[in-house]
Amino acid sequence: MSLDLPPPVLYSFRRCPYAMRARLAILASGLSVELREIVLREKAPEFLASSPKGTVPVLVTPTGVIEESFDVMLWALERSDPQGWLEMPEAGYDWIERCDGPFKTALDHTKYAVRYPDLDPEQERGRAAEFLADLNLQIASSDWLFGPKCTLADMAIVPFVRQFANSDRSWFDAQPWPNLQRWLARFLASARFAKIMTKYPKWQAGDPPVLFPNPADLFASQRITIGDFGR
Repeated sequence: MSLDLPPPVLYSFRRCPYAMRARLAILASGLSVELREIVLREKAPEFLASSPKGTVPVLVTPTGVIEESFDVMLWALERSDPQGWLEMPEAGYDWIERCDGPFKTALDHTKYAVRYPDLDPEQERGRAAEFLADLNLQIASSDWLFGPKCTLADMAIVPFVRQFANSDRSWFDAQPWPNLQRWLARFLASARFAKIMTKYPKWQAGDPPVLFPNPADLFASQRITIGDFGR
C-alpha cells in the first residue's frame, strides 16, 4: 500500500463475533486499518452509506467495500500471512461453513430464544452442541484444529464458541468437552484476544483516526506466535 494513501476503514463493534474475527485476521496480518467503532442502536450515517445492510464488520478499501467478515479475513491474510493461518487443510473451510451455517443458526435460536417462540430452545441448544462435540473430538490430539499451529479455521470459529459459552457458562463448563474448553480458555487468556478487545469510544465524523492495530502493537503482534498460538 502506498504511504500516500489513507488506510482502509474498518467499521467494527467490539463484542460482535463477526467483527472480532475480522480484527483477529487484521492483527495477525500486520496490516493497519482505521477502526471506527459503531454503536448498533445508533449507526453512523457514514457507515450506512458505505454498507446499507448495516451490520459489522465492513471494510472500506480503495478498490471497494467488503461486507462479510470471512472475506475481510481473507483480504488481510492474502496480503500478509506471516503466521501461516492459510496453511490449513481444505477441511478447515468445511468447519467454517458448519460454524457459520447450522451452528450459528442454532446458537441464535438458543441465545435469543425469546425471538423464536415457535422453537424449542433446548432442542436448538442440542443442535449447537452436536457441532461443539465434534470440535471437541477434532482437537483431542492437538492444541488446535489441525495440529500444533493455529490456522484460519481456529480463529474464524472461536469467537462464536465464546458467544455460545457466554450464553450459559455454567452449562457449557459442565459439558464433557475438555479439549474444547481448553482451546477456548487458551484463546481467552491470550495476548491476541486482549488486543482485539481494546475498548474504543463510539466513532463520529470529525474524530481523529484511530489505527488498528495500534502502531506500537504492530511489531509485538508478529511475536505472538509460539508463546500465544504455538505449541
